[in-house]
Amino acid sequence: MSIDLTQNKKNEQKKSVTEYINKVLSLIEKEEITAEDAAWITKETVDGFRENVNPGFLSYRKTVTKDGQFAAVEWSDSGTCFKDVNGKEYIDCLGGFGIYNVGHRHPKVVKAVTDQLKHQALHSQDLLDPLRAMLAKILADITPGDLKYAFFTNSGTESVEAALKLAKMYSERTTFISTTRAFHGKSLGSLSGTAKGMFRKPFLPLIPGFRHVPFGDIEMMRKTFETCALVGEDVAAVILEPIQGEGGIILPPNNYLKEVRDLCDQFGALLIFDEVQTGMGRTGKMFAAELYDVVPDILCLAKAFGGGVMPAGAVVAKEEVFKSWFPNPFMHTTTFGGNPLACAAAIATIGILIEENLPERAAVVGEYFLNELKEAAKEHEDKVQEIRGKGLMIGIEFHEDELGYEVSKGMFDRGILVAGTLINSKTIRIEPALNISYEEVDKVVSTFKEVLEHVKA
Repeated sequence: MSIDLTQNKKNEQKKSVTEYINKVLSLIEKEEITAEDAAWITKETVDGFRENVNPGFLSYRKTVTKDGQFAAVEWSDSGTCFKDVNGKEYIDCLGGFGIYNVGHRHPKVVKAVTDQLKHQALHSQDLLDPLRAMLAKILADITPGDLKYAFFTNSGTESVEAALKLAKMYSERTTFISTTRAFHGKSLGSLSGTAKGMFRKPFLPLIPGFRHVPFGDIEMMRKTFETCALVGEDVAAVILEPIQGEGGIILPPNNYLKEVRDLCDQFGALLIFDEVQTGMGRTGKMFAAELYDVVPDILCLAKAFGGGVMPAGAVVAKEEVFKSWFPNPFMHTTTFGGNPLACAAAIATIGILIEENLPERAAVVGEYFLNELKEAAKEHEDKVQEIRGKGLMIGIEFHEDELGYEVSKGMFDRGILVAGTLINSKTIRIEPALNISYEEVDKVVSTFKEVLEHVKA
């Protein structure tokens, strides 16, 4: 009898899950949703985060009301904007922390992915997959200097992990130099290079051999190289973001990156540039390395690499470095890295960046944006400490975290999304699509000015 009851319960559960799945799929299928649909989606989203995802997000996100019963829930996007389930439109100046360089759902990226999907979604893992070879050739052509061979990943932290392993295999050295305020990801190897203590402490000890020195301090970098050599812990590589993103849009001092390159050459170490956030046109050049006329040995890409449509990343390296993986290409692999859909998206993305001159546009529009923000912040020096950036990678630093949060929340309420959270808002980031219009820039600036006037220092 008990067996029958258990089976009946399982059957009822299957029926309930199936009905729920079908409802969700029917909502995805709809071109337009009703107010009733929107209310159901909002409730299910809030309840789902509380009960099955992570309730911490409900207090962390500025999009959630204080009692956690209502939240702005995203539903659709295009161009430089997205809409919530209730149809409210937002200019996206967060851009997934730099994902949407070519905009949201650019038609050419979507077409490339859907065209590829019509004949193959994922690769067999055994035959040679053509788009991987073609994308690698394109990267060899557009990356700085003699970077040549590519390994494909699904995310930024995977790209950094691959770069660290590649550096270790190249020289068999195990010491790495990173910098304070660096962010390279949260998987174990990447986290070892990341500098933020809040992310590191719960997982100590991390991968041994990492040294952190102040970003921009070339003398401390030099002394660290010398000390490591003296104690027999020669440096395998230096890993740097050319412009620090998570750290607060920190620009390097003049000649700093060139001097780091010289130190690496002097001590036989590799230079890894983490361009997960700065790459793909964000800073006014296709790669930030070009801004500073420095060629790294290994270049890490992700975020915007998949065109805001597919998760995709890459590591591009010089042949001398990469050839340590030639004898056994299975020393480092990932099942979905370089899959046909991701490669199609990346190829289309690079094409758009070139055809629409988006890196060059980012330089021009970014300078205008930066100057207008600075003008708007005049007479608010008691609130805004500094506004800085390169291209369309802009940071607004406040005197206090609370001010940054209030400004980002105020802008969100007025239809502008910027990067500022409850726990890290001293510097908010502005990283819109590179094709953002001047009219949209002006709207962002006027909203910023309005919010500043209402926020109390």
